[in-house]
Amino acid sequence: MSALVNAQTKFLTKKGFVAEGYDVTEYFNGTAVEGNKMYSTTYEGAKFAFKTEANKAKFEAAPLKYLPQYGGYCAYALGVKGDLVSIDAETFEIRDGKLYLFYNSWGMNTLNKWLEENPEELKEQADDNWENKLLKK
Repeated sequence: MSALVNAQTKFLTKKGFVAEGYDVTEYFNGTAVEGNKMYSTTYEGAKFAFKTEANKAKFEAAPLKYLPQYGGYCAYALGVKGDLVSIDAETFEIRDGKLYLFYNSWGMNTLNKWLEENPEELKEQADDNWENKLLKK
């Protein structure tokens, strides 16, 4: 595995949880579902909320499978400018078995821009920017 997965220790924890408290396991079912604080856990110092106890257990058994890329920051902003930008937890994509989250507000849906502007190239740029941001801190 690359340093991206191993070094992913900086998480966006808006609203106190990664992915704004949405259940990161549910994204892999194609839905954005808010988690319940009653079913929460901590991973690498960040809190995650889940819809059910079963989802929490699924995450705890294989957290690397469910972690949002780039600590949950907007994949598009990181790819284009190297910026760490918050997200709209309901705007996401599963690509190559990984979760990517995006900013979507005020008429700007960065998932659409990501899809229109060569997502594979943007992903490579975001990977490089994420690694450089981590190494600088």
